[in-house]
Amino acid sequence: MTGAPQYLLAVYILGHRNGEPIGTGAVAEALDRSPATVTETFQRLDDDGLVEYRPYEGARLTDAGRERAAELHETYVTVSWFFRSVLDLDDSEGQAMRVAGLVSPIVAERLADTLPVETGDGPGADADDASATTDGERS
Repeated sequence: MTGAPQYLLAVYILGHRNGEPIGTGAVAEALDRSPATVTETFQRLDDDGLVEYRPYEGARLTDAGRERAAELHETYVTVSWFFRSVLDLDDSEGQAMRVAGLVSPIVAERLADTLPVETGDGPGADADDASATTDGERS
C-alpha cells in the first residue's frame, strides 16, 4: 500500500502509542520513507481534510481522518493476524501495513472468519501470546 491509507494508519497507530501530534520523522521511520515524502503526504492529507498538519509540529487526525484510520486499523489487525497465524510470516505487521488499504471490508471479514480462535487453553495459550496482539494492534 502506498499513499494516503498507509500514512493515516501510521499516524493512527503512533498516535495511540505516543500521543499526537505525530512528527514526520516518526512516520518516516515507521514507513521507511524520507521525511520530505512524509511532509508532502501530510500536506496532501491536510488539503483532503484527513489530518491537520503543522510544519515542525506534525500531524493530527481530523474526525474524518480518525474514522477512516479506525476502519483501516480493523483491517490491519485482521490481515496481520492472518499473516502471522495462517501464513507464519515473520514481518506480519509490516506486510499488513502495506496491504491494509487494498483489502475491502468484506475480504477482511472473510479472512477473520478463517482465523483460528484463541480460547486461552491448550498448548501455547499463555499471557505472552495474548499480549502480542494488543501492543498497539487492537483497539
